[in-house]
Amino acid sequence: MKFIVQGGLNKPGLQGSIRVPGDKSISHRSIMFASLAEGTSHISGFLDGEDSLNTLRAFQAMGVHIDGPVDGRVSIEGVGMDGLKPPSKPLDLGNSGTSMRLLAGLLAGQSFDVELSGDASLSKRPMKRVTDPLAEMGARVDTAEGGRPPLKIHGGQKLIGIDYPMPMASAQVKSCCLLAGLYAQGKTCVTEPAVTRDHTERMLDAFSCEVTVNDSTACVDGPARLIATDIDVPSDISSAAFFMVGASIARDSDIVLQHVGINPTRTGVIDILKLMGGDITVSNQQVVGGEPVADIRIRSADLIGVHIPESLVPLAIDEFPVLFVAAACAQGQTIVTGAEELRVKESDRIQVMADGLQALGIDATATDDGMIIQGGRIGSASVHSHDDHRIAMAFAMAGLRAEGDIHIEDCDTVNTSFPGFAELAASCGLSIQLVDD
Repeated sequence: MKFIVQGGLNKPGLQGSIRVPGDKSISHRSIMFASLAEGTSHISGFLDGEDSLNTLRAFQAMGVHIDGPVDGRVSIEGVGMDGLKPPSKPLDLGNSGTSMRLLAGLLAGQSFDVELSGDASLSKRPMKRVTDPLAEMGARVDTAEGGRPPLKIHGGQKLIGIDYPMPMASAQVKSCCLLAGLYAQGKTCVTEPAVTRDHTERMLDAFSCEVTVNDSTACVDGPARLIATDIDVPSDISSAAFFMVGASIARDSDIVLQHVGINPTRTGVIDILKLMGGDITVSNQQVVGGEPVADIRIRSADLIGVHIPESLVPLAIDEFPVLFVAAACAQGQTIVTGAEELRVKESDRIQVMADGLQALGIDATATDDGMIIQGGRIGSASVHSHDDHRIAMAFAMAGLRAEGDIHIEDCDTVNTSFPGFAELAASCGLSIQLVDD
């Protein structure tokens, strides 16, 4: 499937009031923790996308009874921390790095062997960042050459708590260690070099498992137990980001995004757009299930290039593909540094975005840890998503400022995080077509 986006340079921008799908990070964790809890949990707002569905199917394969999703609602009969059953075959996690890295931690303390596999993209992603600390805890995890998937986890190991200073800022690594710590003897503490999303800490607390947080260190005591609860998943700010940038760069835009999660470890995209001159208003703030949510209004703005502070990079790491598009439409130069993590996502998001922006006529230079972008005029071209959902949606929004049509190849993976993206974007004013390639 590919997207064809008509050039929107001289057309009205995005209008309306919409709700984007549920947060993917929270949807993953809600399935995992509810499955291991004692009692029945009810989830609303669940993201019915391929990534989170792969997590759901993995726990069904390990004997957990799950009803749904139906209209975002899921009911899970928890089996307790030691109630999972060995699956009959390897667990295929598709494109989901979150599923693989978090499950590696949860399954390291089980009594049975299990193999975690994924698609061609996931099979290229680095896993030593989780297998190394797990080995320190006493886990046995075999990988393919270079520390890549599949992961073969040997059951029956006795895990011990450790103090782990993380070499990189990664919520997935932090979460993996904390989840293995639920099965370990003693205290497991993880210290991160920069703030990352804290959905794991918040949700464990909601499931009656205490996580102590002191500055940049989070700790759990094991062995632990989880108690069932109900979770309301807010709209995903990473999905909302495409509309934030789209409305900012297109003329005559005025759009409201409803019930968006504004966890302070995830709001870097708002902070960065405001630094660039974005017209963004946050209202109707409330806390739902331990997570702050709000409505976000975005109107057209004349963006300016900035040197993005490195302190904001981990708080917007998944939003950089579309932030690169914002930079391409800004007046002046934008510099991004400290974002080397982008090179090991679903694609090399630094190089892929630089290549695509250059094809569209933008002066974009990839660096080892970021990009230098000179704002300019977006032309017409065919660009390749490299099977990366966020790349595809980012270039779709670039069409709002393009002088001609943009053809975006291989967009099937958009369904991993944002099913119905093209239809929702079209309803707001983006001229987008889905075409069988």
